[in-house]
Amino acid sequence: MSFSLRIQSADARAAEAAAAHQAQISAAVERHVEAQAQALGYASATALTGYLGSTVAPWAAEARAFVTWRDAVWTKVFAVSGQEQVLTPDAVIAALPAWGG
Repeated sequence: MSFSLRIQSADARAAEAAAAHQAQISAAVERHVEAQAQALGYASATALTGYLGSTVAPWAAEARAFVTWRDAVWTKVFAVSGQEQVLTPDAVIAALPAWGG
């Protein structure tokens, strides 16, 4: 049997908690973005953005609108991530720009 003792400072624990919270936020936003792509009928956000260079104008336009929205979503996430209060993933999602495609 082995035993391992790990002692962390309060700062290290706080940094670890902050990183875990940031990962939860990122995962929630990524699910939100993927869900929008799927709601539009695509397998994924990557599949949808693959139509940016399409020669079919409506497909390319939909991809451009999606990329514009996705960029606005992540810009908002980065803007709220520096706030003093800790926001829940649901609160961050609620604060995001709505799809206007």
